[in-house]
Amino acid sequence: MTTMAETAAARSRTTALLRRRGKWKVAMLAAIIGVCLLGLWTLQSRSSSFDLISTTRRPRRVELTFDGPSKIAFLFLTRRNLPLDFIWASFFQGVDMTSYSIYIHSQPGLVFDESTTKSPLFYGRQLKNSIQVAWGESSMIEAERLLLDAALKDPANQRFVLLSDSCVPLYNFSFIYDYVVGSPNSFVDSFLDKKDDRYNTKMSPAIPKDDWRKGSQWFTLIRSHAEVVVDDDLVFPVFRKYCKRRPPVNGRNGKLNLKLQKQHNCIPDEHYLQTLLTMEGLENELERRTLTYTEWNETASKMEGTGWHPVTFTSSAATPQLINKIKDIKNVYYETEFRTEWCRTNSTLVPCFLFARKFSGGAAMQLLSEDLVGFRAQ
Repeated sequence: MTTMAETAAARSRTTALLRRRGKWKVAMLAAIIGVCLLGLWTLQSRSSSFDLISTTRRPRRVELTFDGPSKIAFLFLTRRNLPLDFIWASFFQGVDMTSYSIYIHSQPGLVFDESTTKSPLFYGRQLKNSIQVAWGESSMIEAERLLLDAALKDPANQRFVLLSDSCVPLYNFSFIYDYVVGSPNSFVDSFLDKKDDRYNTKMSPAIPKDDWRKGSQWFTLIRSHAEVVVDDDLVFPVFRKYCKRRPPVNGRNGKLNLKLQKQHNCIPDEHYLQTLLTMEGLENELERRTLTYTEWNETASKMEGTGWHPVTFTSSAATPQLINKIKDIKNVYYETEFRTEWCRTNSTLVPCFLFARKFSGGAAMQLLSEDLVGFRAQ
């Protein structure tokens, strides 16, 4: 017969066992909660580090229906006015205005009128929402996006050509129009960038390194690609935060220069468009070359030190030999990809370049006076 003492002892053992089991369950529950909280914290940290506006793209713009002749939108990205307005006025002279549009991004507040341009063609063509642009900063991309956004409001604009204030046309309007409108593809200089000093690993995974591309900023886009650029609200914020030009060497900084020169030297306008279109899976819709010729020379610059910089052609250099040399180029070699890009539209071999930069005012006047670009045949 069980005694009261034995019963009490059994109850004590049972209570202790239940307590141990309860503590074990609490410990397990706490561990599970801890793992969940750690996971949430990791996701939150990654999300905030990418500085993305949202996890989904904003709705695409309503597609504007259009039935009629296509326009080319000429987008001038200028520092102030258009110093070569006279050669462009000759280029557009006598051309049906239903074939083209003109948009100018200049410094904020500058109005194109009789006091700033000699050609009435450019009166009032400036954007009213222009921003201050600095070379090598994301403001350059923002200005390009503003130009595209303005041009997309006209449904007749089906091609979009970005030009600088030192660009000149190499052919007459009819030739350029047939070349550009006749191709179903965009023309975007794009190639693999294998150097490690441009890509910032903090961009990953929002911008995969495998999609990182480099190229000239001077593009010619079809309308659907222009819409992709303007509608982008995921890639551009990452570029704005992590793709920045390395500060130039400054003698007053002393040893700090060594630290500064180890930073990523990312030039946004040389990477953004190429990388964005690659991420969107659109490389097969591109002619991976620019239509704007630039000659490069290794020189010293106050801003960047020794490096590759575009040559400015003066009047003495603007010869028939120079123009013919540029027009005779039929392919472009891309060393990082061991790729020769033959210049074709619709399988037909064509000149690679329709425009060229950088031309001084005297050089542009030389081209015009000697009709080296064929405007008189228009």
